[in-house]
Amino acid sequence: MSIDHLGRTIDYLRISVTDRCNLRCLYCMPEEGVPWKEHDSLLSLEEIERFVAVAAQDGISRIRLTGGEPLVRPGIAGLISAITKIPGIERVALTTNGILLPKMAQELKEAGLSRVNISLDTLDPEQYTYITRRGKLEDALAGIEAALEYGFAPVKINCVVVRSLHQDVLAYAKLSIDRPLHIRFIEYMPVGTSSGGEGHGWTADDTVPSDELIGIINDLAAKDGLGTLEPVAYNEAPGGWGPARYYRFPGAQGTVGFISPLSNHFCGECNRLRLTADGKLRPCLFSDEEFDVKTALRTGTDDDVRDILRHTLGVKPDEHHDRVGTERTMSQIGG
Repeated sequence: MSIDHLGRTIDYLRISVTDRCNLRCLYCMPEEGVPWKEHDSLLSLEEIERFVAVAAQDGISRIRLTGGEPLVRPGIAGLISAITKIPGIERVALTTNGILLPKMAQELKEAGLSRVNISLDTLDPEQYTYITRRGKLEDALAGIEAALEYGFAPVKINCVVVRSLHQDVLAYAKLSIDRPLHIRFIEYMPVGTSSGGEGHGWTADDTVPSDELIGIINDLAAKDGLGTLEPVAYNEAPGGWGPARYYRFPGAQGTVGFISPLSNHFCGECNRLRLTADGKLRPCLFSDEEFDVKTALRTGTDDDVRDILRHTLGVKPDEHHDRVGTERTMSQIGG
C-alpha cells in the first residue's frame, strides 16, 4: 500500500479528465470560463490508464473521475472500462453535475462505473440557474433519477452551503427520507484566485460550519415533525472513501452527511492524491505544489512515473493550515 511520509495510507486517487464543463458555477470558475487547455496539453485516456496502472501497483485501489464535467470528455466510458480491469483497482466512481446522466447512465453502468456523486446546490429553479449561470434544475433532477434507475449505489448528492444564498437545507435533507439518496452538505471553501470575494461576492463569512448547520436542520426538522438527525454507525454509513460524518432521520432510507474541511478538518486522515487534466499530481487540494507526470508518461518509463508518485507522497502536507485561495480554480484542479 502507499504510505506517505507521515504514515497515512494513501489509497484514493481523484483524476480530473477535463477542465471543460457545461456549467459555470459561481464557486468553480469565472462566468467567461477559463482558457481551455489545448488537446495535446491534456493527458490522453491511454496516459490516464497507464498512470492508474502504475499507481495501483503502489497501493492505489479507488479511483474517482472528476472534471470540469467528466461526462463531456469523449471516450469516458471506455476509460472507465479500462480502469476497472486494472489489477488492484477495486472501484471506480464519478462526480458529475448530472445533466448528461440520462443519456449516458446505461453505458457508464455497463462500463463498470459503480457509484456517482451528483453536485446540486439548491432545489430552487431560479437559484440553480443563478449558481450555475446557465443550467436548468430539471436537467439535474433527471440525472438523479437516471442514477437511481440504473442502480448506481450509493448515489450521493453534494451541496455546497453558502450562508448568503439562504438555501432550503431542510428540503434538501428530506430528499434522504423516501429514497436511498445520501445528501452531503459541504462547507464552502475558497479555492482559486477568484474565491474570497471577487466576482460572486462571497467571503469567509459565507462558510457555515457543519455543527451550526446540523443545529439548523434539527431545529427545522423538529418544527416539521420529522424528529432530529441520529448519528449513523460507521458500518451502516454509505460506502465512502472520504471524511463525511453521516446522520439519518428516523426511518429514512438514505442519510445526511456533513463534510467539514474548514471547521473540523480531516487532514490527519487524508487518504488521497489528485491528478489534474493536464498531468500534474497534487498532494493537497489547498496546496499549489504539484508535480509533472505528463512528461514522464510521454518520454519516460513506468519507474519514472512511480518516482514522481512516491516523491509526491513524501511531501504531502500535514494539513492545509487554513489557507485561503489557490492559484488554480476548482475546475482546473479537479472537483
